[in-house]
Amino acid sequence: MRGLSAAVCGRTGKWVVLAVWLLVAAGAGLLGGRLEEAQTNDASSFLPGSAESTVVQEAQRASRAGDQVPAIVVYEGRPVAEAAADAERFAALEGVAGRVSPPVPAEGGGAVQVVVPLDGSDYDTLTSAVGKIREITGGRAYVTGPAGQSTDTIEVFGSIDATLLAATSAVVVLVLLLTYRSPLLWLLPFLAAGVALACSRAGNYLLAEYAGLTVSGQSGGILMVLVFGVATDYALLLVARYREELARHEDRHEAMAVALRRATPAIAASAATVAAGLCCLLVADQNATRGLGPVCAVGVACALAAMLTLLPALLVICPRGVFWPRVPVYGEAAESGSRLWDRAGAVIARRPRLTWIGTALGLGALTLTLTATAVGPLAEADAYRSAPESVRGAEVLDRHFGTGQEGSLVVLAPAGEAGRVTAAVAADPGVERIGARGAGGRPGGGVPETVDGQVLLRGALKDAPDSQAAYATVERLREIPGATVGGTAAVNLDGTRASERDLRVVAPLILAVVFLVLVILLRALVAPLLLMATVVLSFAAALGVSGLVFTGLFGFAAVDTGVPLLAFVFLVAVGVDYNIFLITRIQEEAAVHGTRGAALIGLSATGGVITSAGVVLAATFAVLGVLPLVVLAELGFVVAFGVLLDTFVVRSVLLTALALDVGRWMWWPNRRLLREDGTEGAAVPDLAGSRPAG
Repeated sequence: MRGLSAAVCGRTGKWVVLAVWLLVAAGAGLLGGRLEEAQTNDASSFLPGSAESTVVQEAQRASRAGDQVPAIVVYEGRPVAEAAADAERFAALEGVAGRVSPPVPAEGGGAVQVVVPLDGSDYDTLTSAVGKIREITGGRAYVTGPAGQSTDTIEVFGSIDATLLAATSAVVVLVLLLTYRSPLLWLLPFLAAGVALACSRAGNYLLAEYAGLTVSGQSGGILMVLVFGVATDYALLLVARYREELARHEDRHEAMAVALRRATPAIAASAATVAAGLCCLLVADQNATRGLGPVCAVGVACALAAMLTLLPALLVICPRGVFWPRVPVYGEAAESGSRLWDRAGAVIARRPRLTWIGTALGLGALTLTLTATAVGPLAEADAYRSAPESVRGAEVLDRHFGTGQEGSLVVLAPAGEAGRVTAAVAADPGVERIGARGAGGRPGGGVPETVDGQVLLRGALKDAPDSQAAYATVERLREIPGATVGGTAAVNLDGTRASERDLRVVAPLILAVVFLVLVILLRALVAPLLLMATVVLSFAAALGVSGLVFTGLFGFAAVDTGVPLLAFVFLVAVGVDYNIFLITRIQEEAAVHGTRGAALIGLSATGGVITSAGVVLAATFAVLGVLPLVVLAELGFVVAFGVLLDTFVVRSVLLTALALDVGRWMWWPNRRLLREDGTEGAAVPDLAGSRPAG
């Protein structure tokens, strides 16, 4: 530790560190700018390789139709001749991968649809082709179907990074200005966090390009928010320690060396806990969820490296005046902890048992809202804050043609049993058609294609491919011997099942890994158990309350299936994060003041910095709410609310009261701390000079 601090904070070392980081940042900027090129945003590519819909998709790619993705152009209240003229122009476009269907009028005559098969092997080609179709129609028709929906999704994800970068930067700058009340100091943590983000994006680009890591627009957006949040948290903790030491050391290099040695264990333990929790996602079935773990773990590692090397170097390069107008003066008493948290600790210390029981019961009451929380897959129409063209077009299709869509059903059957399977599929009440369309859009046209001894049967379901009725039809069809069922409805169903499986498997693994990290860090069992229990209780309360807010206030259909797992990862790992800052400070002071006295010192010493850190992280995750995707808005709200709940209730009240009530037994079976003196009283010790400002 001393070697690191000397290398980073030395009179020569600080310039070496800065030079190295400038070189790294230059290269990272070039590579990080290419991360969007490596992103994969189609829903089906996120599925497990063993899913039936994935097997069918592989067969489709090997067929003559290859990677065809149908775009459905639907005209409402327009003549058939107009659609026929447009169809001729569609056929001449680049990216059209098959025969454009003739216009198919609805039975009532109120609408006409044209199906345009597009090349889906390259998403730049697909989005370009959809854009040209929309130019041809000029607002006279809606472009929907799988191609239209994929294009709208890709366009939304494509705008995520720029929107999030601007919003997150503004939030972080504002919070740092309010925290430091300095026109200069905020710039150093902000620059270091920006460098950490550039490095994390570069690292993830290399992993996506050369190691097969799945990086989506969603994970890229979460990465940005997480890196800014945790990097700023680490900066707040380090700067608070540095400010304290500047009052004790005339040489700022010495002050930073001491501050870095004192702050590094808690920061490193925090980063290790978050990274370990994120890496548990590697056992997830969904490729997108599995990829999110290493994507964000790389971000946390880059944030840790930048805040323990680049930020200290920048701070010691700048004179004390960077803290203006609150410049720490050598020889003056270090600022004592927060009076607010002193008073809070004194109130809690009067009746700690009653306090923690009452707080736990209150959180438990909030968890009861989970029973009224709707959790499930969001339909396509419910996935956006405002409906894009493909969603509006799907609604028009539903009104005039029924809810069935081209590509919603694809069945793979052994060549020798194709007739039997086709008949069984066609007999299902949820199937509108099996087999290619004939003239005028009637079923029965075309010859089924054989791929590697399997017959590929394309059709459509009667119900919308994102409805429960369609999912029930897919499940019935999968009971037909020899039938492998895919299509957009099956993709949606398999994605939902994978999300549910991942929550059951990954959540307990995260709890086990984080608990193990805490045991190693604290060399105790009781304290880690209490920490985990409080954080899980906080998560359940946050999810339940958020679910009611989503449906009752925001008008969302439900909490998306994938949100609970992602929220669990961030709230458990990051929630424990803040408790680590507090509990390590309590443990540090316990040998001198006893656990009960140390609990009050720890609360006062870390109260301000942890509160600021919690506000920063909550604010950065809340930025996800500006995006048009409901799933990211939900994730941002749950994490932001959970972080604030953990910061102001769990850490400050519940955990402090538990430490006061349990006393030295927090550290069982750590014999050294169990033998400490002075733990039986709960009186407030002399805090002056015993801990830094929060």
